[in-house]
Amino acid sequence: QVYMVEYGGGSVQAGGSLRLSCAASGSIFSINAMGWYRQAPGKQRELVAQISSGGSSNFADSVKGRFTISRDDAKNMVYLQMNSLKPEDTAVYFCAADAKAYYNSTPLKYWGQGTQVTVSS
Repeated sequence: QVYMVEYGGGSVQAGGSLRLSCAASGSIFSINAMGWYRQAPGKQRELVAQISSGGSSNFADSVKGRFTISRDDAKNMVYLQMNSLKPEDTAVYFCAADAKAYYNSTPLKYWGQGTQVTVSS
């Protein structure tokens, strides 16, 4: 079993910055892609940013140029730096990892419990 825990949510004014962190722990054989998703009230969960094991990344159009994603494989961590935040960025942010718990297990997507980000105007 792989466990994901997010840190760093909170409240900030528009134009401000926040950095989210996420740690993967438990039984981990390998981690492929890691990413951040968000879900605003009444909306579906959407991909915000994703980073592959090779370091390539992709972003939702709405956050390009404002958010960056990085990972530290030695620590099984993924980070989301959010700059120039807007009220429409308000959501619960979830981290996720495509991981194998054991060498012969099926790769699964593991989710964190989510952390609230609130941006006020």
